[in-house]
Amino acid sequence: MIDHADMRPIITVSPAPADTRLPGIDRMRGLVILLMALDHVRDFFNADALRFEPTELAHTYPALFLTRFVTHYCAPAFVFLAGVSAFLHGTKLDDRWALSRFLLTRGAGLILLDVFLVSPIWGLELGSFDLATLWAIGFSMIALAGLVWLPTRAVLLLGGLILASHNLFDHVHPPEFGEWAPLWNFLHEPGALPWGLHGSISYPVLPWIGIITLGYGMGYLFQEPAEQRGRWFRLLGLTSIALFLLLRGTNFYGDPRPWSVQGGAIMTGLSMLNVTKYPPSLLYALVTLGPIFLLLPAMEKLGGDAGEVLATFGRVPLFIYVLHLYAAHAVAVALWLAEGFDFSQLRGFGAREAPPEGLGLSLAGTYAAWILIMAALYPACRWFAGVKQRRRDWWLSYL
Repeated sequence: MIDHADMRPIITVSPAPADTRLPGIDRMRGLVILLMALDHVRDFFNADALRFEPTELAHTYPALFLTRFVTHYCAPAFVFLAGVSAFLHGTKLDDRWALSRFLLTRGAGLILLDVFLVSPIWGLELGSFDLATLWAIGFSMIALAGLVWLPTRAVLLLGGLILASHNLFDHVHPPEFGEWAPLWNFLHEPGALPWGLHGSISYPVLPWIGIITLGYGMGYLFQEPAEQRGRWFRLLGLTSIALFLLLRGTNFYGDPRPWSVQGGAIMTGLSMLNVTKYPPSLLYALVTLGPIFLLLPAMEKLGGDAGEVLATFGRVPLFIYVLHLYAAHAVAVALWLAEGFDFSQLRGFGAREAPPEGLGLSLAGTYAAWILIMAALYPACRWFAGVKQRRRDWWLSYL
């Protein structure tokens, strides 16, 4: 049985009913799902982003850079909230063995989805594997399946320690490990898959394990009264942003890529925001988690149609994740074929090769495509959210 005194290590709380969903979490997930979809629609549609990284200061422009930057919030929010959800699910189960099994099996399922269902989307080909978002969340869940046996305070401290210290190893590179080099690619530095497999590791897992353990360790805050929870998250958010400004402003520590003065004030500001995502640096975590903490209390109060739309997307995160990827890339391919491009020209350009000349939309056209695609998918999300609400099949808890 779970020791609830241990699960709430800092202050006494009045837990919400175990079967009550917290709408603020669903709305937050819904918001980052929309931002995530913008990121992927940009990948598939935008003429500039198809040819260079939007964060390359030598080529980018402010609107494109910021379109990419706001999507940086997606993965940290998903992983942090996965940790929070694991804590809340554990209080409902009241059984650490059951929680550990759930995290282990759900994590393995996410990895399999990433390998076999999501990877083929990027390059429109089978047999190439890109270990990315679902892989990072899945492996982090597997790690958390073991860590839930520790006191919750220890899990929280471990998460903070991982995020604070992993940039100390930025100078360490896979070749230094010899035949164990792939292990460092899995943990800390993106690279090719081992054993001659076709593909890459885009999301090394060590910092993501730090973020999910932070979420798990802070899960008890979601059993606090809303006002008290809001005060805690506003304090955490402001502290994270202040620490980011201090460390980033001095180039003292926390990111392998220091900022530098550019040709103008705006581009210099973008250089400061140009933090490292692969893997997520300490400064990346601070500048993304800080605003996420500030937004969480606002999401709890958001009502009306906007709140309902966000909550609907947020109740079916895995469903819309896979659905929007296939839908967006299918629409992009159909558009390019209609414009006269050959399918053979489209294979692989999203992963390794440059796109053919003349392919792609303007940034304004990309935003229009994003809005239309997500509006078209909303009824399916609403239907599936209704299915999850009406039914209690065991497999629905994995979606």
